[in-house]
Amino acid sequence: MRIQLSDHFTYKKLLWFTLPSIFMMIFTSIYGVVDGFFVSNFVGKTPFAAVNFIMPFLMVLGAIGFMFGTGGGALIAKTMGEGRLELANRQFSLFVYVTLVCGLVITVLAQLFLRPIMGWLGAEGELLENCVIYGRIILLSMTPFILQFEFQSFFVTAEKPQLGLAVTVASGVTNMVLDALFIAVFHWGLVGAAAATALSQTVGGIVPLIYFSRKNTSLLRLTKTEYDGHSLQKACINGSSELMSNIAMSVVGMLYNVQLIKYAGEDGVAAYGVLMYVNFTFLSVFIGYSVGSAPIVSYHYGAGHWEELKGLLRKSLTIIGVCSAAMFVLAELLAGPMSVVFVSYDPVLLEMTLRGFLIFSLSFLFAGLAIYGSSFFTALNDGLTSAVISFLRTLVFQVAAVMLLPLIWDLDGIWISCVVAELMAAVLTVWFIRKKRSRYHYA
Repeated sequence: MRIQLSDHFTYKKLLWFTLPSIFMMIFTSIYGVVDGFFVSNFVGKTPFAAVNFIMPFLMVLGAIGFMFGTGGGALIAKTMGEGRLELANRQFSLFVYVTLVCGLVITVLAQLFLRPIMGWLGAEGELLENCVIYGRIILLSMTPFILQFEFQSFFVTAEKPQLGLAVTVASGVTNMVLDALFIAVFHWGLVGAAAATALSQTVGGIVPLIYFSRKNTSLLRLTKTEYDGHSLQKACINGSSELMSNIAMSVVGMLYNVQLIKYAGEDGVAAYGVLMYVNFTFLSVFIGYSVGSAPIVSYHYGAGHWEELKGLLRKSLTIIGVCSAAMFVLAELLAGPMSVVFVSYDPVLLEMTLRGFLIFSLSFLFAGLAIYGSSFFTALNDGLTSAVISFLRTLVFQVAAVMLLPLIWDLDGIWISCVVAELMAAVLTVWFIRKKRSRYHYA
């Protein structure tokens, strides 16, 4: 079934178009999960804690790809909706070239300051050394990693979500196969885990770059371009919410690790790592749907199709609601089996992980609404509203909760904090959707 951005979208067509993006995000989240599984079971608890400890920092560095992908994709789709395809390709090329330069600069700076940053965050001794070993290798593939995030959105904007999925699956399978080979067969330990992930991220970033550099059947192709400060600024503003969301989530993840070391030691960081693997995978469904549906919203907004815009919002909120309920039930059912898979070797750690899992899973009831709401306003080229939702959801609400609630409920307060933050963000999102309905004609 060939689906175009200009189509009328039923539930079936909307799901069919967004499913590749959903699976794409799920496979992207598998990187850390697979590394965590092999490191936890074949290398040891301290290296496992090190992977969990450094992962938020690495995600901060990759967040610029989300900014140019979602913000740039929204602008490109709107430009196409206005009938200006040549300009859309120049914008696309500009965003990719700028991302390449930013990726190289970020890589150099991160290599220079990796050890002091990890030490400042609280890692010391063996934990610090493991963080540095893992980080040095992963940073070699940081530029392709950033490009992979960016191209996830651009594939959808180019009406090629299935091709984007194929690239991401190839990258994910590469990671899984190499993890098994490097860790379980060759016994390379943490170095093997990092090398497997770095190589798989290279596949995910370089293959799309080659595809768009050549003549292809999509709407987009890398061409000659020129500096366009207005488009670059607009893309950054549009994508600032996604940039803020990813940076804030990672910063909060670091803060969680600091609090967990204080209240539960290294075991707390390991338990939180298991919860984050499930959290990344489940939230990938919401993020993937948002990425997949955003270009549709942008196109119809640019074309002035108000009834279609109204229908897209209504259908999307229904889909998000159903998925939220299903994820909560699934998380409660999987709490025991998932905890056993990762930490069955330590009874104390297993008990801590299981209890945290059962409390934390309540957050899935509310998380999807704010994630989609932020993406919806990005698609409407309202970067400010989107950024406010993301900033409050991922930073202000989370930081306040994780700092205050442990004072009341100790370790349980850390698990509860995510639930409270997501609930507050959901309420805020509903308020913005109601407030902006007349301005954007989806009422």
